[in-house]
Amino acid sequence: MQLHFFTIPVRDSDAATLRLNNFCSQNRVLTVDKQFVAEGSNSFWSLCVTTTASEKQELVPKRKPVIDYKEVLNESDFAVFAQLRQLRKTMAENEGVPAYALFTNEQLANMVTQRITTKTGLLELEGIGKSRVDKYAPAFLQILTTAWTVAGNETHKN
Repeated sequence: MQLHFFTIPVRDSDAATLRLNNFCSQNRVLTVDKQFVAEGSNSFWSLCVTTTASEKQELVPKRKPVIDYKEVLNESDFAVFAQLRQLRKTMAENEGVPAYALFTNEQLANMVTQRITTKTGLLELEGIGKSRVDKYAPAFLQILTTAWTVAGNETHKN
């Protein structure tokens, strides 16, 4: 984390404002603290801009690589994954929230590959907390339990 200080005079502020805007557009800004200093016609804004340690961060955030779960999962696991995604889509639409707010694709895939069938198993997955389990687990666990029972796979994660 680094601190950078700027002053923006009340009069003829264009050059200082441009310098600040250029700096902010080229760095990853964490916070901006500002204070007005009243000195009549010499009044100015004093700003402390906190940035990440390395200057000139990439403007586009790094994203995880896109995973094609149809290639990663076997055919039967992908069928269960697809059912979970459809359920997630329907529930998200009913609640007016993005689908990933319920569970991410990665979390759904982990439910399938780890053969989750209990609330405890869901809680062990990264990023899934008690409130989401309480709210969404029954519907998702019904699909998972049915899939593993039908498949004759009684391996459960408790």
